[in-house]
Amino acid sequence: MADVGSSAPIHPAVRIGHVHLKVSDLDRALGFWRDILGFEVMQQRPGAVFLSAGGYHHHIALNTWESAGGPQPPRNATGLFHVAVLYPSRAALGGALKRLLTAGVTLDGASDHGVSEALYLRDFDGNGVELYVDRPKSEWPLDSEGKLSMSTRRLDVDRLLAEAA
Repeated sequence: MADVGSSAPIHPAVRIGHVHLKVSDLDRALGFWRDILGFEVMQQRPGAVFLSAGGYHHHIALNTWESAGGPQPPRNATGLFHVAVLYPSRAALGGALKRLLTAGVTLDGASDHGVSEALYLRDFDGNGVELYVDRPKSEWPLDSEGKLSMSTRRLDVDRLLAEAA
């Protein structure tokens, strides 16, 4: 790989704007992203749908352009590990957990990382999904040198459910 000649970090205001997922069946995928998680359909085209939270043009796009009727990718293949959806509060994340449980969606895990609390699951196409809430930066755990010290501890999902919006 060519040396680009710069070790300057990316601009701190850069954000990841949206994720575009290949799915096997649009209606089935909408059953997860729209009907369970609650994303709003902003636009639908042949073979694709664009979903949003809060009226943005799209946060999640789903398409069947190359994947209609296709199998789930094997877990030991390269590709997307998960898409992470940031919730604004613990109450909102608790509400999402309540919707998942009501719909019979099984969690792969639930973790407290010190900087955030997260739920891990798979959509109906086997794509990894993380639903999480960040703690305020002032509460992030630091080591003795003042560097970030993330961890993975069991998340108290009962307490999270109790805070559901």
